[in-house]
Amino acid sequence: MIGQSGIAIKQVNRADSNSVAELAKFGVATVHEALGRTGLLASYMRPIYPSARVCGTAITIFAHPGDNWMLHVAAEFLQPGDVVVLGTSSENTDGMFGELLATSFRARGARGLITDAGCRDIAELTEMNFPVWSRAVHAKGTVKATVGSVNIPIICAGALVYPGDVVIGDADGVVIVPRANAAAAAAAAAVREQKEATNRKKLAAGELGLDIYGMREPLAKAGLRYFADEGAFSQGSPK
Repeated sequence: MIGQSGIAIKQVNRADSNSVAELAKFGVATVHEALGRTGLLASYMRPIYPSARVCGTAITIFAHPGDNWMLHVAAEFLQPGDVVVLGTSSENTDGMFGELLATSFRARGARGLITDAGCRDIAELTEMNFPVWSRAVHAKGTVKATVGSVNIPIICAGALVYPGDVVIGDADGVVIVPRANAAAAAAAAAVREQKEATNRKKLAAGELGLDIYGMREPLAKAGLRYFADEGAFSQGSPK
């Protein structure tokens, strides 16, 4: 079904709201690590303003370059808490989304947009506090001439996204949590967050990551040698 046009699925199964709420507590980096370093979108996907942050359930769009027709179709299917995720049939940077569509999306309950294409009206979107992550910022307009699809599996910035998956975005990027794994991912993220809080205190107290994370022995096995000073090094006398 990926890459197939002419499909619009009205109702989709979404990740459960409790898991979405729990995942909203964590940053993209934490969730990505908790997922076993999977689900991260390409590094070129950047928020249009630094404080942008979002967590919600995916409404997916498969679109063709320079055509934003399916964004208007998707607006009809939005429910409160949704995040629209758009992938294109080939690379494109045209400004497929702007202030007017954001106004429509917000009225329908959308929390934000992830688009592997261009976005425009950045000043207005920032003033609206409507978060968008995009491949590019570009004023070039689009047409409404080619049918794509809504709520089918898509590829967005290198990641596979199913309708109803959890979408998390912040200043570090965007990560996708499969809807079936949402509860487990939230639990794993909580464990990781607690571990990081503990280690943060140790680092702030002056302890070294070398000792906290048990790095010394593996480094020695990998061949790292310490020398007391330059003289010891020149004499080949490890400490």
